[in-house]
Amino acid sequence: MPVEVGACLGEMRVKTILCYGDSNTWGYAPATRRRYAPDARWTGILANRLGDGYRVIEEGLNGRTTRWDDPIELGRNGLAYLRPCIESHNPIDLMTIMLGTNDLKQRFDLSPSDIAQSAAELALEATRYARNAAGETAIVVLIAPPPVARLTDFDLMFAGSAEKSRQFSHYYRVMADLEGVPFFDAGSVIVSSDVDGIHFDADQHRKLGEALAGEIRRRLE
Repeated sequence: MPVEVGACLGEMRVKTILCYGDSNTWGYAPATRRRYAPDARWTGILANRLGDGYRVIEEGLNGRTTRWDDPIELGRNGLAYLRPCIESHNPIDLMTIMLGTNDLKQRFDLSPSDIAQSAAELALEATRYARNAAGETAIVVLIAPPPVARLTDFDLMFAGSAEKSRQFSHYYRVMADLEGVPFFDAGSVIVSSDVDGIHFDADQHRKLGEALAGEIRRRLE
């Protein structure tokens, strides 16, 4: 297993955090339908709060699912890209996975427990490939997305998703416990925007980044 040069020389090594997710990790702004500035995304807030000694890598893709091939938006299968993504960024100290919202699309017709199980198995799969500089298994934190809010333009695409998403917290926790991976409930600190029901307003990005900074420090320090 390759080891970073700094680690070999006994220098202080920067801890690497890999954030794997969908449009809410990419930084989709519901009001403008564009991308938030780097320092306004939760990943940028996270990096700022963690400060020196940490490097945060964004791996967000609009429309990404846990493991399903989307017949309309191609190349969105989160499982298919997971291993090459991890191996391109190793060594990794901690990885967050926040996926499942796009699995709620009506065309997939999945239950909340099916989505949670898929997300948890994705996290478990990540532990097979993510390694820190010492060659040890990286910490992989499964994050349950917050519930869907008031749907507007996405109402038909996500029909029936609000009720399902309100069960994410429960089922993600259950499945994370079954797979033995750490769990974090994003819905305990943020809400989805009523502008479109799916994405996060800027203040919610800030809250999530700050909350995850505390969670990550607790697990790595």
